[in-house]
Amino acid sequence: MTRSDRPPGDRGSSGDKRGLRPVAGDGSGKPRGMERLGDLLPRAAREFGLENQLEQARAAAAWLEIVAERIPAAAGACRLAELRQGVATIETDEPIVAQEVRLRAPELLVALRAATQTPVRQLRVGTRHV
Repeated sequence: MTRSDRPPGDRGSSGDKRGLRPVAGDGSGKPRGMERLGDLLPRAAREFGLENQLEQARAAAAWLEIVAERIPAAAGACRLAELRQGVATIETDEPIVAQEVRLRAPELLVALRAATQTPVRQLRVGTRHV
């Protein structure tokens, strides 16, 4: 029986009615258990050479949380644009926000280091020109 000869909904004997088949991760044919996405991301990033991008994304998310907690008025008005060689480049929308981030840089650096476990030694703060 060819695929076109099968009644609708019949996928043959290799899967269920939705056409899904268990996938084995170890080649044994046995389905593997559920895994958390957070546990899969580092491995996938390593396999595809995206470790730096994953670290950047984690640092950017941590920065947003740090700012929201410590400088609520600046939340949404500044972001981590880049983290390279121990320097976090912060982009702000307004000069007053840049000034506040510069004034609180020592406190923010400690929080960013703790949140990312990355050896950040300096914040470079600039205002985005629109």
